[in-house]
Amino acid sequence: MFTGLVTDVGRVVSIEGGERLVRIVIESAYDPASIALGASIACSGPCLTAVAIEPHGTGCRFAVDAAAETLARTTVGAWRAGTRVNLERSLRLGDEMGGHLVTGHVDGVAEILARETVTGEDNPWGASERFTLRAPAALSGFIAEKGSVCLDGTSLTVNTVDGTDFSVLLIPHSLSVTTWEDRRAGDRVNLEVDLIARYAARLAEARGLMQG
Repeated sequence: MFTGLVTDVGRVVSIEGGERLVRIVIESAYDPASIALGASIACSGPCLTAVAIEPHGTGCRFAVDAAAETLARTTVGAWRAGTRVNLERSLRLGDEMGGHLVTGHVDGVAEILARETVTGEDNPWGASERFTLRAPAALSGFIAEKGSVCLDGTSLTVNTVDGTDFSVLLIPHSLSVTTWEDRRAGDRVNLEVDLIARYAARLAEARGLMQG
């Protein structure tokens, strides 16, 4: 489990493999001694397993494998050497729950439709950025105004919803510690809907089938 609070921005070093399985090496500031072989790391949304770790500079390089399901449902298949990725280590008992419950199981891919700078009077911390995105139609019902959504591994609050379109706002701090500063209209991002909304909808569907 994760919270959607990014703790490092890594960089893809290399990608090897084919259509069914690829091995991706990511460079990170994480202490290699703190990553166990087999550990789960959220990489711009998808929960991937560390299959190799080695020290590199003041941080490390770790390898993850992405199988066909991940490649089909996420943006991982479009990553290249140099791609920057949001990273989060899995929760430990006692960790602060600062974002919202995130599984690392990506539901689909959303497209950024627009990016707008939002300025305020006497704001010494810099401008925020509003992103308008379009979700796949099958997932739009799980996205609610003022609810939570995870985009590229980042826990965000939904500002507005209009059919399949929705918007989120990123403050200057969030922009500076994630890959969102790089995002532009036309980019695709990994989308995980709120866990509670997903199960509530499934329970409602099951209840309807039983009553029918």
